[in-house]
Amino acid sequence: MKQVLLLTLLFMNTEILLAQHNPLLQPFTSPHETAPFHLIQNEHFLPALKTAMEQGRAEIDAITDNPQAPSFENTIEAIDRSGRLLSRVAGVFFNLLGSETNDQLQQVAQEVSPLLTQYRNDITLNAALFKRVKSVYDNRGKLKLTPEQQMLLEEVYTQFVRQGANLSDEQKAKFREISTELSVLSLNFGDNVLKETNQYEKLVTDKNLLAGIPESLLEAAAAKAKSRNKEGWMFDISAPVYMAFMKSADNRNLRKELYFAYNSKSFKGDESDNQETVKRITELRLQLANLLGYNTYADYVLERTMAANTTQVYKLLNELYNASAPVAKKEKEEVLAFARTLGFQEELMPWDWSYYAEKLKEKKFDLNDEMLKPYFELNRVIDGVFGLATELYGLTFQLNKAIPVYHPDVLPYEVFDRDGKFLSVLYADFHPRAGKRGGAWMNDFKPQWKENGTDSRPHITIVMNFTQPTETKPALLTFYEMETFLHEFGHALHGILANSTYSTLSGTSVYRDFVELPSQIMENWAVEKAFLDRFAVHYQTGEKIPAELVKKIKDSENFLAGYASMRQLSFGFLDMAWHTLEKPYTGAVKEFEERAWHKTQIFPRIEGVCQSVAFSHLFAGGYAAGYYSYKWAEVLDADAFSLFRQRGIFDKTTAESFRKNILEKGGTEHPMELYKRFRGQEPTVDALLERSGMK
Repeated sequence: MKQVLLLTLLFMNTEILLAQHNPLLQPFTSPHETAPFHLIQNEHFLPALKTAMEQGRAEIDAITDNPQAPSFENTIEAIDRSGRLLSRVAGVFFNLLGSETNDQLQQVAQEVSPLLTQYRNDITLNAALFKRVKSVYDNRGKLKLTPEQQMLLEEVYTQFVRQGANLSDEQKAKFREISTELSVLSLNFGDNVLKETNQYEKLVTDKNLLAGIPESLLEAAAAKAKSRNKEGWMFDISAPVYMAFMKSADNRNLRKELYFAYNSKSFKGDESDNQETVKRITELRLQLANLLGYNTYADYVLERTMAANTTQVYKLLNELYNASAPVAKKEKEEVLAFARTLGFQEELMPWDWSYYAEKLKEKKFDLNDEMLKPYFELNRVIDGVFGLATELYGLTFQLNKAIPVYHPDVLPYEVFDRDGKFLSVLYADFHPRAGKRGGAWMNDFKPQWKENGTDSRPHITIVMNFTQPTETKPALLTFYEMETFLHEFGHALHGILANSTYSTLSGTSVYRDFVELPSQIMENWAVEKAFLDRFAVHYQTGEKIPAELVKKIKDSENFLAGYASMRQLSFGFLDMAWHTLEKPYTGAVKEFEERAWHKTQIFPRIEGVCQSVAFSHLFAGGYAAGYYSYKWAEVLDADAFSLFRQRGIFDKTTAESFRKNILEKGGTEHPMELYKRFRGQEPTVDALLERSGMK
């Protein structure tokens, strides 16, 4: 007995010692209390996450054990403030899992994800805690709450209910089982897609096969081959390489090979295959929705959106489909007719589309990516994008190398308001690497909140996969990459300018179909000459981007707009099909997909490729039953930017209204009320159809 006691004490002392030396559990002493990445090791995460969960549980216990009657302050506010250590540690961990992952971090994620799900369930399924929450909620009419406090109360109560608080004990056990399995499956889905992306490499040793490919891409491919101790040119399927290759490579067989590599990820029947995972995730989501009293998972999700229900979503999708389909059909005919003039006699396939579309664009507008890239050197683009925030909102950005970063490529900025007040830290991570998943996104390491008179400011990150510099050239972005930068920076501004009392409602904590408004509105400036003139200069000559080139950008703005719209709509219809299922789907994923988006497809069916199994937005991200929100937000952003067009694209009064009513407010009020306060009316699709040339 004594030996067991001694071993127990030794174990406890070891745990305490480890905690004392774990940088994730100590006060962060880096500038602005940023994460000390230079001190953090992989092995620190699991014990830190476990310790933080225990602290979070103790904070919840303190709420439930409070002998005082439940009040807004001792229950609702206390819940909002609980778990901050866990939020801090998890913020570091999950951002690294997406941006700089490795096998060890992925193993930690596999172990900790079910624990985190259990932790969250232990809170929302805690009967004693919910009793206190419900008591405050039931008496809300007697409380003198501010609008933000009312929204927090509504949000906390609703989240408890939506996470199973009203279920029976038997149902709660089932909810735990479902949510735990879902958390693991989502991780596996994302890991499989990343693995498939990283595994593919195409080595070409005959340069004659690479006709048409721009010198900048060839130089990067040669450098990649050299890094693998190979002779020739090596291509991968990271976004910048894949997109440039498909637009430029004359060799149709190589285009077809890369197309299949990119579009068959996790669809090969091997250990990285996601077909059964997709079916299981959708089945579990349906079970969860049914358990909570909803007919479909989409019904469950859409209850907390601006769209509100599936009827409204399909109304939007179909309205835009009816406007887009005839335009897309004519565009395909035009591209095919043009390809025929170049001697192309085959059936037009997806691996031909970007190539001939780019050639047609060059003919119609005398414009292509290679003509524009010299004017979009990354550092100048940074100046331009940040400068737009300076012009509109008075913000300034200062690089501070004293702020630790998780990879040498990452640039850490301090953001200040027009009066010099510190607003945020912004991490900018621009280039692809093996440890980073594909795509582009914004997140936070720490949200914003206010407490005891102190405004605790956020730490924001934007992560992208842009064209890398080569031995002879700096990073020269495509026009699309510049637009993507503007998009993610819009999300960042939503976080940077957050001005809420409660972290639960802060920044991007808004309805899913509202969160894209701040990002998508920024893209409107990309085609404005007055904006481009401020930073777009040739990286070698210093020449400002010529007016005729800007006019070509503007003239080509709606080139293939119908096709682009149909592509987004196809994803929206596919998403809704998976999440309006009323019974589990047991057939082939490919067959389901083909039926779901059939009317939006302009190319023949192709065997061996599948979107669903690599659709991380739906199955490893937060857009399930929400992908339509990109089109929903297009309606909002076109309508909102029309006000800037009326008053001037740099109009400070309009910008200040957008800042105060949209960017600062987060989720403190219903988004439609915020939008109407800015715009003076509800949005219509007219501005979007007019902007895209489909009206």
